[in-house]
Amino acid sequence: MNKDFKKWHGIKENLDGRKSEVFFHEREIWWCSLGVNIGFEQDGTGKDFQRPVVIIKKFNLDACLAVPLTTTKKKGEYYFKAGEVDGRDATAVLSQVRFIDRKRLANKVGVLEEDIFNNLFEAIIQVNFKRREP
Repeated sequence: MNKDFKKWHGIKENLDGRKSEVFFHEREIWWCSLGVNIGFEQDGTGKDFQRPVVIIKKFNLDACLAVPLTTTKKKGEYYFKAGEVDGRDATAVLSQVRFIDRKRLANKVGVLEEDIFNNLFEAIIQVNFKRREP
């Protein structure tokens, strides 16, 4: 599959140059310009290279930690059923948690229920930060 890095670079320059008036909070689901990435890193899709993400941790007005969602059915320890986004089942890709600037956030889709969010948060910690027994 060919990736359009040149097109993404132009979009990324525009995103970086814009003033963002977006206000976000933990538990919210947003369409986010993740772009074109390297290897197995989660890409955005469509003309703006966007993908829904869940805001996991708000650091300040401008930055957060987010986990991307996919509508492709996935199973296993690196995936978590997160409910629906725009009427489609969504799965969080736990291994793809990343730092996001609010300039990448396009529009809010919804908010995860608190119990689902808490379970998602724990799953992220388990997959990414717990040491495995040798």
